[in-house]
Amino acid sequence: MTFIRELEALASTNKCMNIALWGIFCFGVLKCATLTLRTLSLFFDLFVLPPVNYSKYGAKKGNYCVVTGASDGIGKEYAVQMAKRGFNLILISRTLSKLETIQSELQETYKVKVEILAIDIAQDDSTNYMKIKELCQGLPISVLINNVGQSHSIPVPFLETEEQELRNIITINNTATLLITQIVAPFIVETVKNEKDLSKGLILTMGSFGGYIPTPLLATYSGSKAFLQNWSSSLAGELSKDNIDVELVLSYLVTSSMSKIRRTSMLIPNPKTFVASTLRNVGRRCGSQQRFATITPYWSHAIYAFVIDETFGVYSKIVNAINFSFHKSIRIRALKKAARLAKKE
Repeated sequence: MTFIRELEALASTNKCMNIALWGIFCFGVLKCATLTLRTLSLFFDLFVLPPVNYSKYGAKKGNYCVVTGASDGIGKEYAVQMAKRGFNLILISRTLSKLETIQSELQETYKVKVEILAIDIAQDDSTNYMKIKELCQGLPISVLINNVGQSHSIPVPFLETEEQELRNIITINNTATLLITQIVAPFIVETVKNEKDLSKGLILTMGSFGGYIPTPLLATYSGSKAFLQNWSSSLAGELSKDNIDVELVLSYLVTSSMSKIRRTSMLIPNPKTFVASTLRNVGRRCGSQQRFATITPYWSHAIYAFVIDETFGVYSKIVNAINFSFHKSIRIRALKKAARLAKKE
């Protein structure tokens, strides 16, 4: 009898092991299947699907696109490429002379209407937001591009970050972006509701790999951009009922005055190329396969993000250490350069 019981116990154990092994096998098949589907989706988004048609957002129908930080770099390029698509523009930035030049060029080249407003968003002044609201009043606005942003002058330990730099980053990247969206979004909702030939509105907000991956030595900037990720995805859920597409645009390095990089490479496009890829792929996740209402539009950035997500993960210790080492080397070079310039003076 004892022997029979032992056999029964062994059979029961084997049965449990078989069930466990089948469970592991099925889980592995599921993971492989989802990875395959995400990879195919990445490939089709980046290289196969045709460009997005902006008629659904009001292109060539007299509608306006609001662009913040519009006088230089990526913001200026958004203005140019949206004008090329037939949108009238409201351009907001700090330098009036640059805005006037862009206004003249775009009106002459693309025959669109261009309204401009020069304000310093770093000055958290309620009158600035009143001016934005007054400028938007009565205009059929269907697109908002939250491009304005600021990073640290060079990588810097958080405990050594100057208070004014810290305050400027949070004010520009977060406070201003939220308040401007609160002002402009209701106009977009109203425009979509009232215009029968307009099916969608659009709100794009510039994110960053600095917020996508925790970034030592850019801690305040990294935190400000990570905040925009959750805020933008949450807003997307809220405004879907109003037919407003809301997306965070994830970008690695782009040649610009903010990044202080001048040479392009496989991983570093110029603003024209980056904005073209963004506007081509709006509504697709590209490299951000596991993030709602998020797009990593440039092909090498998308593949880079996809590999990080599918291997170590953005919150892993190894990725954090690599990021720290990378920005530490940038800080050392920047300090040496500043010392050389100081000697010359």
